[in-house]
Amino acid sequence: MPVPGPARRHFAHKVHLAVDRHSAHRSKRVRAWLTDHKDQVELHFLPSYSPELNPDEVVNADLKRSLPHTHRARNQAELAAETRRFFHRRQRQPHIVRGSAAGTSATSPTSEPHKFLINR
Repeated sequence: MPVPGPARRHFAHKVHLAVDRHSAHRSKRVRAWLTDHKDQVELHFLPSYSPELNPDEVVNADLKRSLPHTHRARNQAELAAETRRFFHRRQRQPHIVRGSAAGTSATSPTSEPHKFLINR
């Protein structure tokens, strides 16, 4: 069955999404929508607590640990600037990024470097 509406231009096949168990992903409204679109979209839930399986969680934890504790951002602009500095620093530290990818060792020859793309 083809994907209906505007999504047809983007996806010719069923979309599979791996999501965490956030309440927004399990809400009645989302479940109802998924029931109506079961031929187009399927959710696959990560285990209840598995941040190591979700690369975004690894990056978020690293960011939180790296933000300066002596100066807290006072507004959204300051927080955005600190976050941007963090990612720019990480781009110059591939050994750290390589080490956090899939829980591999920073010196593992099999781990591939990942780049974080930053919009300027």
